[in-house]
Amino acid sequence: MDWLLDLGNTRLKLASWDDGHLGEVQALAHENSDFRDGLQAWLTLLRPGDRCWLASVAGPEITTLVASALADHGCPARRVRTRAYCAGVSIAYGEPQRLGVDRFLALLAAHARGPGPWLLVSAGSALTVDLLDSEGRHHGGLIAPSPAHMRSALAARFPALAYAGGVVCDFGTDTADALAGGSLAAAAGLVERSYRRATALLGTAPRLLLAGGDGERLAECLDVASEPAPALVLEGLAVYAAVTEDEEA
Repeated sequence: MDWLLDLGNTRLKLASWDDGHLGEVQALAHENSDFRDGLQAWLTLLRPGDRCWLASVAGPEITTLVASALADHGCPARRVRTRAYCAGVSIAYGEPQRLGVDRFLALLAAHARGPGPWLLVSAGSALTVDLLDSEGRHHGGLIAPSPAHMRSALAARFPALAYAGGVVCDFGTDTADALAGGSLAAAAGLVERSYRRATALLGTAPRLLLAGGDGERLAECLDVASEPAPALVLEGLAVYAAVTEDEEA
């Protein structure tokens, strides 16, 4: 059995991968006090000989904690690294290792879904956009603050804007609503601009995949069609694991 672990900036996502089937995804917030207990409970599902694939963009402390827990349980993690070329995808970065492994894996997953082209958007701790053409060529991407980080930055700089909550609308009639709508609209504007530029560059409109915790909220604000892909990084982990195992066979 293969186990896939996507360690992000706020959550650890876990799922089994068996005979081409992605199991139920479990998410553990590693900032919560019960994270270690949740991790230990999950470890009881592992059996001798299981392979664990770990992709992490989190800090070294939490990454070491998870890797050590796996090793102590007898299933040491196989760390995933960004490659210049993998599974039909070529990375645009001159220094591929500088591309976040989560974005790398999302590209593998999209290419495995079909020829595309694809515009990949992750609305998580940060807002990321990546363009992949139908030949598997990565054309680069963008990174911007998430809507939540836009609001926290404004609140930190301007105390008068430290409002929580609010309803997303086109034109807010109080400050909380204006902040909620404005931050999400800023993210949507970046995505829609990227979609237009991608269409012009490639001569055809890409399919838009939305991942990340705010993906559903962002989709509601877009004027272009999108497809939800909440487990895109885990899908890419499965592709990476299959390629690596074939190479080692």
